[in-house]
Amino acid sequence: MRRFAVLVLSVLCVLALAACDEAGQDQQTVEATASPVPQEETAPEPTRTEPVEPALLEARRIWDEAPHNAFTDLVRFQDRWYCVFREGKEHVSPDGSLRVIVSEDGERWESAALISSDLGDLRDAKIVVAPDDRLMLSGAVAVGIPSAVKHWSLVWFSEDGTNWSDAVKVGDPSVWLWRVTWHKGVAYGIGYSTTAQKFIRLYKSDDGKTFDVLVKDLGVEGYPNETSILFLEDDTALCLLRRDPLRSSSTAQLGRSKPPYTEWTWTDLGVRIGGPHMIQLPDGRIVAATRLYDESTRTALSWLDPDAGTLEEFLMLPSGGDTSYPGLVYYEGVLWISYYSSHEGKTAIYLAKVRL
Repeated sequence: MRRFAVLVLSVLCVLALAACDEAGQDQQTVEATASPVPQEETAPEPTRTEPVEPALLEARRIWDEAPHNAFTDLVRFQDRWYCVFREGKEHVSPDGSLRVIVSEDGERWESAALISSDLGDLRDAKIVVAPDDRLMLSGAVAVGIPSAVKHWSLVWFSEDGTNWSDAVKVGDPSVWLWRVTWHKGVAYGIGYSTTAQKFIRLYKSDDGKTFDVLVKDLGVEGYPNETSILFLEDDTALCLLRRDPLRSSSTAQLGRSKPPYTEWTWTDLGVRIGGPHMIQLPDGRIVAATRLYDESTRTALSWLDPDAGTLEEFLMLPSGGDTSYPGLVYYEGVLWISYYSSHEGKTAIYLAKVRL
């Protein structure tokens, strides 16, 4: 009887232990499959970007085949780089021609065309992509033969940068149309008088071949001449203007106008410049590239603040002596600048890259 009682007690203990073990396993399963208690999320620290100082990445000579190589411009067209400039025996000589060179990568350059004129010395090449997707080259010829006309402004067109149309005379005789800027399908350019009567005149064109006078005299005193026009997002036109000594101050002027660009206001920038050009960056800042004369003659980049009316130099390019006349292209976060300089002895063409 006692054995039977012990046996029953043992069986009951085993069953009780099994039940407890099964309950424990069930509890562990519930704990494992239950959703975790939500934790309070902490927002990630914002990424802090420090202002990046403008940095000269490189500057090197890309052409020096003529005795004198000068007065550049630069454009990117059909995935290639095109640089244009004047070649001649001297800074001023009757043999001036316009050279076009091309590069796939900005490293290796080769000649694409050489344009000459029977009228005389071709000068100050400028190049731009027209709305019809052709290259438009402009310049002026200093007439070498005895003539009442001192200069003619000329334009050429090309679909490939190698084969160019015949020259087309534009503007007025002895009024140098110095640079052409396209805006919303219309070409604008300011010409300056090369005769004794000094003035600047605003032209416009729908086709790049026939330029009509929009403002006969923009009313700037002294000897106003070289210009660069920039159109802002709201269609405001800015004009960076060179003035040279002639019965008044020789400091640069900044012009401003709204459509239809027949009324202009001018602000004195208080600094003398040469060969002006300017470009607006994607963030809205405006970079001006010019020759500066204070302390030393050099090609320099400056911040232009049109509201404050200031031009503040931030970077000097390797340059000196006979120098400046830059071309500007902003490409993939880098500002490409063509210019010429004689700081290494021979007047040659240079290409600089600046991180902004």
